[in-house]
Amino acid sequence: MVESRVPYSGIPHVEPEPVRTPDDVAEMVRLHRLGLGAKAIARQLGCARNTVKRYLAQGGWARPARARRATRLEGLEAWVRERFYQHRGNADVVRQDLAREHGVVVSLRTVERAVAAHRQALRAEARATVRFETAPGEQLQVDFGVRTVEIAGCRARRYFFVATLGYSRRCHVRVFGHERQQVWFDGLESAFRAFGGVPATVLLDNARALVVHHNPVTREVTFHPRLVAFAKHWGFRPIACAPYRARTKGKDERGVGYVKRNALAGHRFATDSALEAHLAAWTRDIADVRVHGTTGEPPAVRFARDEAARLAPLADRPTFQPLREWTRRVQADCTIELHRNWYSVPWALIGETVRVYVAGGHLRVEHGATVVAEHTLITHGTRVRRIDPTHLTGISVRRQPGVPAPPPAADPPALLRPLAEYAAAVGEGSLTPPLAPTPTLTDHEWAA
Repeated sequence: MVESRVPYSGIPHVEPEPVRTPDDVAEMVRLHRLGLGAKAIARQLGCARNTVKRYLAQGGWARPARARRATRLEGLEAWVRERFYQHRGNADVVRQDLAREHGVVVSLRTVERAVAAHRQALRAEARATVRFETAPGEQLQVDFGVRTVEIAGCRARRYFFVATLGYSRRCHVRVFGHERQQVWFDGLESAFRAFGGVPATVLLDNARALVVHHNPVTREVTFHPRLVAFAKHWGFRPIACAPYRARTKGKDERGVGYVKRNALAGHRFATDSALEAHLAAWTRDIADVRVHGTTGEPPAVRFARDEAARLAPLADRPTFQPLREWTRRVQADCTIELHRNWYSVPWALIGETVRVYVAGGHLRVEHGATVVAEHTLITHGTRVRRIDPTHLTGISVRRQPGVPAPPPAADPPALLRPLAEYAAAVGEGSLTPPLAPTPTLTDHEWAA
């Protein structure tokens, strides 16, 4: 049997030095402090003298460094980080940009590993909030909240406009049936009149009805032209909160949540008018008089003492909303129809043509030069009837087939004499006129 041998290369084979444990290295350091040299320590621990010198030089044990391999993203670390922040943490969009701009095709997992260190920083940046306080009369924060409430036994979706003064935390709440531009302006005008003045700035949400464009990087804002005209009319400066950062207007965000959890929790309402009256009473009796958790004072007290005088006076400014006008014919049920809702007018005007004027959330009906009816404009839903009972006073109700007759009138007082006695006294016949025969009505005549 011939034994194969590896030819000798002249270089002696040296076994690699085994990696020392943290306990071994701690023992090296201890012996060195006791005065032993590297050679003596190596002899005692059974390792090479250079190994002892290396651990003593680095001051203790350290995990062996692994050989670093070059990656496909070598040299693009700064570019990847910039794009990761630009795309708000979307690693897949970064991967697409890599392939399109640099021709580097990698998997999504490769990009996710490259941006792992930046993801936590992005989360922290999104959550970071700097609390700031505004001077009296400086800022009003406004927003809408949506809640489903029970009205007349049915669940209905309603939009709650909440305006909160930044200094005093006094709030104003209105309810609407939608969130279009008109009701934003109605809510703001209502808040100005409730507070008795106009603040210097109004912090708004980035709603489409108000903000045409808002660049999240440069923070350039383009407001809707009607909002610009509205702000000029009332004398305030509009400010849009940062996109995707609702906490920028945190005082009002907390106010919207407070309305949902406190004012509406567990309540049912017979009508929308009852809901509006409940919110007005809740604002006056609860929200404005409670001790606020941040300021430590009731909002009404803080407002009256420091903020009321700092608001710009209204100066009898008219509403910004234009006066709108319609012509309507009064229907048989004593109402006129406007925007799929009905408003009552005096019954004597049935069939007449009237003029309808709407401005500032109020509706006025005129016949000729006379104002015959006034109503609050319905802004929550359609097919709603707003009836003033005084408009129906004096109307006669005809009995329909199958409807029981009304109860008979009460007997005349005992002091009244029958007409027959008066007829006998004057020597004439009965004074009671003969009854005409009752005509028989057909079903068609009843329906008419």
